[in-house]
Amino acid sequence: MSGAKTRIDPPVASENVNSTGHASASAARERKPGGGVLKRLKSRRSQVDSRPVTEDDLRGQVGNITPEDVLGLRVATRGYLCKPEENVFNIDFIRFKIRDLETGSVLFEIAKPPHTEEGEENGEEDMSTGRFVRYQFTAAFLSLKTVGATVEFTVGNRPLNNFRMIERHYFRDHLLKSFDFDFGFCIPNSHNTCEHIYEFPQLSESLVGQMVDHPYETRSDSFYFVDNQLVMHNKADYAYNGGRH
Repeated sequence: MSGAKTRIDPPVASENVNSTGHASASAARERKPGGGVLKRLKSRRSQVDSRPVTEDDLRGQVGNITPEDVLGLRVATRGYLCKPEENVFNIDFIRFKIRDLETGSVLFEIAKPPHTEEGEENGEEDMSTGRFVRYQFTAAFLSLKTVGATVEFTVGNRPLNNFRMIERHYFRDHLLKSFDFDFGFCIPNSHNTCEHIYEFPQLSESLVGQMVDHPYETRSDSFYFVDNQLVMHNKADYAYNGGRH
């Protein structure tokens, strides 16, 4: 969530390091309390992944980085594949919530802190603020089966065509799972809300044990595209040993 000091991204969801899982996206809409529409999105799926590429390959290529390009990455990136100023659409994530869809329990919720002119005058605003987050959870978080991640975001005075997010999760140097969500079209100067549905298979005890024992070796890259062009890239890493002494 751009600009927030803390944000919870969904955890990795599969122990199969050889499959990614993308197919046709499906979306449902439901009324939000107090009016408005909540769009619920499921990850698209495909039978095959893109050809393997490296971060250096993508940095050296001519032309824009596309969804097909990042779907070929097999390890987490070391740096960012685009600059903050490439977000020419002024996409701004302002609220984030995750909940266990089986119980309805809200697991985390946070809103972006208000913008202050004082911080801007003092030069305190880091261009990378909100692009990297470090999280610590308990091991119980890895046992969740279905999680809904609701995001609220605003856009600037340009329409978003084919707004899409690809989220790649890794443990060490192995791809664990890839999620692929279509936000669709967003009108200019709009406030939007959608819930991403993450369906998690059961993790083996051995994999959970490794992820708990090796904090921050679980990482994710979140890539955002408009008309198949990369405009935002966020990163995170995770520890699952919370509560240990």
